Amino acid sequence: MNKLPKDDTKVIRAWTFYDWANSSFPLVINTAIFPTFYEAQTTLRDEKTGAVINDMVNVLGFQLKNSEFYSYIVSLSLIIVCITAPVLSGIADYSGSKKKFLRFFCIMGSFSCAGLYFFDREHIFLSMLPFLIATVGYWGSIVFYNAYLPEIASIDNQDKVSARGFALGYFGSSLLLICNLILITKFEAFGFETKGAAVRIAFITVSIWWFGFAQITLRNLPGNSIKKKSDGNPFFKGFNEISKVWGELKHIKRIKRFLTSYFFYNMGVQTVMYMAVLFAAKEIAWPDEKTKSTSLIISILLIQFLGMGGSYLFSYMSSKIGNIKALGVAIFFWSIVCIGVYMFVTLPFHFYITAICVGLVMGGTQSLSRSTYSKMLPPTEDHASYFSFFDVLEKGGIVIGTFSFGLIEGITGGMRNSVLVLVVFFIVGFLVLLSVPKNKAIQP
Repeated sequence: MNKLPKDDTKVIRAWTFYDWANSSFPLVINTAIFPTFYEAQTTLRDEKTGAVINDMVNVLGFQLKNSEFYSYIVSLSLIIVCITAPVLSGIADYSGSKKKFLRFFCIMGSFSCAGLYFFDREHIFLSMLPFLIATVGYWGSIVFYNAYLPEIASIDNQDKVSARGFALGYFGSSLLLICNLILITKFEAFGFETKGAAVRIAFITVSIWWFGFAQITLRNLPGNSIKKKSDGNPFFKGFNEISKVWGELKHIKRIKRFLTSYFFYNMGVQTVMYMAVLFAAKEIAWPDEKTKSTSLIISILLIQFLGMGGSYLFSYMSSKIGNIKALGVAIFFWSIVCIGVYMFVTLPFHFYITAICVGLVMGGTQSLSRSTYSKMLPPTEDHASYFSFFDVLEKGGIVIGTFSFGLIEGITGGMRNSVLVLVVFFIVGFLVLLSVPKNKAIQP
């Protein structure tokens, strides 16, 4: 039974390049262009004042706020991932096919992005299906992508490799976003902006970028050489593996408390990523629509470029004070930022400050969370199953986070009230993280 080479430069470069490829989706589709496009397409405004006249959408006969429906679609897509990931990860571990599933979800997600070109408010449910499928493809591929980390990098190198992947992702996706902004500007000069033609083309560029650069990973990343004989139905084997993983991890105090903390604080992190632009579009007092669009893009780019530095900053911090303490610093900072957003952020200048703060901790939080879990794992060859468990936990948290965010807005009529639930998530995550044993030995 051959194992993948540890710390091989070519293999690590191939692995990190998938972050470069797929990060175009969370930035352009999840964060920057599609949410702004969606909000503009589903909101009726007064032509003179820009005041919102109607932001409700008809979904299968139900009237919902546009951002509320958006959050529910995100939740539904992640529920699908939570159901399918255990099955597929079990099959992957027993058939040695992590790379095949990585390729499948990559193709499904990248091709679905192009389907957003045909978005139509009058058929809102069908128009959001490509977004739902692309989200499933993105997160589904991440399960198998992350599972390679402990196989290709030694424990001492995993923080650095994980940070390198996130940094590449931030930089590459930012380049694509800038290219799309130039494209949109040029199209506006020729009068195409009324139909959103350039914006729709941006969705196709994400499809090409994601699928195209992923070939570097898929061509050079070794196939999973670990293959075990399955003695049962592979469909149920995945769920059995998840149950087995939980049975092992629940007796390891350090991992159990870390995962509990991660479940809560990651709800906050991911909900911010999905809902920040819609929050800014509705809750910030912008002078006009053009200023709003420009400012949101600038803020997002700030987050991206600061996120690159933040990934390496927290990797360095973890080498000095340890992963848990470094994560504690990040989560405490998240809590302060969210409290500040709820109480004070009402003007564009405030949102710029918020973007700077988020950028400093976004990459570091994500990168350290991935590598911390990887380093805590007991000796195993079932990495897909262990990371499937990690991702199911993550996606379950995002479902609760995005659903709660949308539900509170639907009940109270404002997104600012929804920020309070994020504060709760971060505080609970921080308090639980304080109870994680600090010594490096895995404790029962």
